[in-house]
Amino acid sequence: MPVSAIRTVAKAQNGVGAFILQCKRLDFHYCDWAGSSRGMNAFIKSSLPKFAKRNPQIEITVSPRPNKHPVIIGHYVNGKQKEICVKNMTNELVLGKVELLRDTNGEKDKRVNKPVTSINESVRGIWDPFHGAKIKI
Repeated sequence: MPVSAIRTVAKAQNGVGAFILQCKRLDFHYCDWAGSSRGMNAFIKSSLPKFAKRNPQIEITVSPRPNKHPVIIGHYVNGKQKEICVKNMTNELVLGKVELLRDTNGEKDKRVNKPVTSINESVRGIWDPFHGAKIKI
């Protein structure tokens, strides 16, 4: 009787195999005539084509929103979305916010109490003060 290996499918972990960008779509909303959208309008005309060419995996939609402040909305793979208001920002600051939305994963910021988090358990197990060597008095 021949011995055969069990077929298993590798579990995908981001960064281990292929990197998957978490941001899948960016929506740009602006006003044509409002002063608070001046930086957003400059970004859309000058910097957005370069950004779109460097990031072809992100779907980009641009739509006017009259009488409202400019907003950038990021849609993520996990179904969440993040919205940033960019009123009265310059072209460079808007680019910084767009890169921030591109690089995040849509989750809310959370406090990390431990310096290292791992999905794998320690080889030694959980430390307990009663597991050490006994001291003779």
